[in-house]
Amino acid sequence: MLDHEDLKWIATTSTELNAILQQIERYSDLARQHKGEYNYIDLLGDRVELASRTAQALFDRVNSKIMAGASGSPVDQSETPSFTVVPPLGSDSSTSSKGKSRPAVSKKAVEPKMEQSPATATKGESSSIPAGIKVLNPGGSKELILLVDDDAEIAELAAEMLAEEGYKVIVAPDGFEALRIYQEMGKQIGLVILDFFLPVMDGDAVFEELRALNPSIDVVLSSGFAEQNKLGAMLAQGLRGFIPKPYTREKLLSQVRSTLDAPRQVSR
Repeated sequence: MLDHEDLKWIATTSTELNAILQQIERYSDLARQHKGEYNYIDLLGDRVELASRTAQALFDRVNSKIMAGASGSPVDQSETPSFTVVPPLGSDSSTSSKGKSRPAVSKKAVEPKMEQSPATATKGESSSIPAGIKVLNPGGSKELILLVDDDAEIAELAAEMLAEEGYKVIVAPDGFEALRIYQEMGKQIGLVILDFFLPVMDGDAVFEELRALNPSIDVVLSSGFAEQNKLGAMLAQGLRGFIPKPYTREKLLSQVRSTLDAPRQVSR
């Protein structure tokens, strides 16, 4: 039957599945509100597939324990039923909305695996920059920072301050672009500086999505104004700091360095 470790794993995985389902709901709302503006359908498809694999892993773990307890011998997982993601009517199950090949949607059990944080990534890991992503000061000696701000003037000024100090910097004009960049190269990013008021998705929603990708992510909020209740909730969820705008060079660099040097908090 189920032991203590099984129950811990089920509780953790169930929490992850709930977070994925919340993302699916959010992407569905955004797809309805911003038809054709972003590839939310692709994101929905990816999250539905991940939810399917997670649900399958839960089912297999519980089913194998129950069957093993009843028969007294291990169960062959290949003989257990599997969940299948059914594509929408009129769509090609092997092709995405952009015509790119997608993997088959029927999945075997796969235990969810969280991304490593930059601090725990292996030393031999490639640090190449994906095509299409512009890095300011790519040869900098300090950490790579993702700066998310829709105000081009402020973003350019902050990026220059950071680059002059030796940091490598990537600028994203909105939360959607920030998420795309982090999905592609999150293991290389040491810190995210996140504006609160952004087009399409506000900073708190972007923060939740980033934490879903990496619960140990280091994020500081940068804003001239933020609702206190939302800021408090973000701090409780692991936000590492807050930089009020307008900020000086000294204030920005001090907050960035202190955040990067501080002990990593345990994700909640």
